[in-house]
Amino acid sequence: MRERIQTSDTDAESTSTPAQPAIVTDELRREYGGETAIDGVSLSVDRGTVYGFLGPNGAGKTTTIRMLTGLLPPTSGSGHVGGVSIENREALVEHIGYLPESPPIHEEFTGREQLEYHAGLRGMDSTVAETRIEKLLDRFDLTPDADSRIVTYSKGMRQKTGFVQAIMHRPDVVFLDEPTSGLDPRAARTVRETIDSLADDGTTVFLSTHLLPVVEDLAGEVGILYEGAVVARGSPAELRSRVEGETESSLEDVFLDVTTDEPYATDDG
Repeated sequence: MRERIQTSDTDAESTSTPAQPAIVTDELRREYGGETAIDGVSLSVDRGTVYGFLGPNGAGKTTTIRMLTGLLPPTSGSGHVGGVSIENREALVEHIGYLPESPPIHEEFTGREQLEYHAGLRGMDSTVAETRIEKLLDRFDLTPDADSRIVTYSKGMRQKTGFVQAIMHRPDVVFLDEPTSGLDPRAARTVRETIDSLADDGTTVFLSTHLLPVVEDLAGEVGILYEGAVVARGSPAELRSRVEGETESSLEDVFLDVTTDEPYATDDG
């Protein structure tokens, strides 16, 4: 059995209130030119949970994440992440990390410079930042190329750098959009192990991916988005039990069942 990866410093103190959900939204809506992209999404995600956010292409997953990270204002509805309104972007960024599908990195920087630059933007103590950067570079096998320009990096190396950047400041909530995209099996396993350890250490992980086995393995709760609305939610086991006629159904069976034009009843309505 592998030793659990430590993702936080031993003297770290949590800034979240355990009794308060890490993420809560009430009827979030987003419209574009009269077309509804997100239609009344209400979520409640507990602290320290890996929440799997699933849906087919075009369902509105990235739009939802952009609203939750303060990058896109909702047309109506409300939401709080780490106790902060999603409409207060300046305060929100202190509590979150975000890895979009294309990591926001500067090609002219070296990998180390990118992470040091990001640490500075976060106001991290330079000594603490240096220690965390070195540990994470080593964990993701980036140390040999840490002083090479990012323009020379492969897609996988860029993805790993973006992942480190999203978690290095120990956010209360981290949003991951296809975090294993472009990674080889070893790096993908390291990402999965790190996600698991983040949740164990109290960080809430909002995970959007098309890799359903990853969600089935890591997520304590799952929400499935279809045509801008949450059509199913619950633990993987609860969702699997709802597929009629399947004695050993998988999360994939559930996903295929609910992402159709046929209505799917949940306990939440």
